[in-house]
Amino acid sequence: MARPRKPLLSRDRIVATAGSLVDSEGLDAVSTRRLAAELGVSGPSLYNHFRGKDEILDAVADAVSAQVDLSMFDEDDGRDWRTALHDWAVSYRAALTAHPHIVPVLAQGPGRRPAGLKVADAVFGAMVRAGWPPAQATHIGALMRYFVMGSALGSFARGFVQDETAYDPADYPHLGRAHLLAAHREKVDEGAFETGVRALLDGLAAQYALLGHETVRAAPKGR
Repeated sequence: MARPRKPLLSRDRIVATAGSLVDSEGLDAVSTRRLAAELGVSGPSLYNHFRGKDEILDAVADAVSAQVDLSMFDEDDGRDWRTALHDWAVSYRAALTAHPHIVPVLAQGPGRRPAGLKVADAVFGAMVRAGWPPAQATHIGALMRYFVMGSALGSFARGFVQDETAYDPADYPHLGRAHLLAAHREKVDEGAFETGVRALLDGLAAQYALLGHETVRAAPKGR
């Protein structure tokens, strides 16, 4: 009986394997030697697809960018710029919080990554169509990117230990319930994100009004 053939090595297999390593062990876990071992191939065979570790991590980062929903920026979607930015930020954060270890690579900017460039293009194009001057549209894209990436890099709630004796009222009179935060990490962190993104959008709406525009709230598509 013929032995089963090994799956052919491909860019997609390399990226998927590297992404799994990043998710489970962090960026330092990725090396061409480790990837070759995980894939059951010789190290040099990876160079038929990528020039090195940095290019592989770029591809992993772009695969995460490709998970971000951009449909709200379609011209026929119907969402106004504010609703679109909100819904995009939620999708963006979901992708990053699912893969937090790759955020430092994404923070370097899209460079030549196709999916990352599509994100930047969609946000900028939608803001300009909505009436924002190009310079301000660029600032908005950068602002939202800073905010979303920052929110994905850590957890406020997880920063507090669950030991109720850790926060002596004599030293921290207002942290009597801080030990409970970690148990409600998701609710606290999502609530903080939602509070922050809405505050940002309120500020942008005020600037938008100064340009002589009125923000029209459109119902999100499908709701």
